[in-house]
Amino acid sequence: MEHISDRVAVMYLGKIVETAETAALYARSAHPYTQALVSAIPEPDPDRRRQRIILAGDAPNPEDPPPGCAFHPRCPQVMPQCRTVIPPRIDLGRPASPHPVVCHLYGSDDPRKEATPLPASPRG
Repeated sequence: MEHISDRVAVMYLGKIVETAETAALYARSAHPYTQALVSAIPEPDPDRRRQRIILAGDAPNPEDPPPGCAFHPRCPQVMPQCRTVIPPRIDLGRPASPHPVVCHLYGSDDPRKEATPLPASPRG
């Protein structure tokens, strides 16, 4: 992707969690899932080692995703609100180069970007 795309969108369980220009995504990935994916890219220089992020557990069932952030059961940076509140979409980029990420790690003082509480679950 790095050599054939200008922009990349990363999806987890069918939802986009991060979008950025390809170079920015590889250099400064923001979402923990994107960071894990980038850490798995083989390093062509045998003298350089990349710190690999190993995700615990299995991916949830996409037909019955967990509440809050769908990535929270596997996220190495999970916080309490990740389990119950849908994360906000925050743009970490510049106007000419947007870099939206959907994650609680990047809070905002802007009330227009507040996280959306989950509706009551019909499953109880």
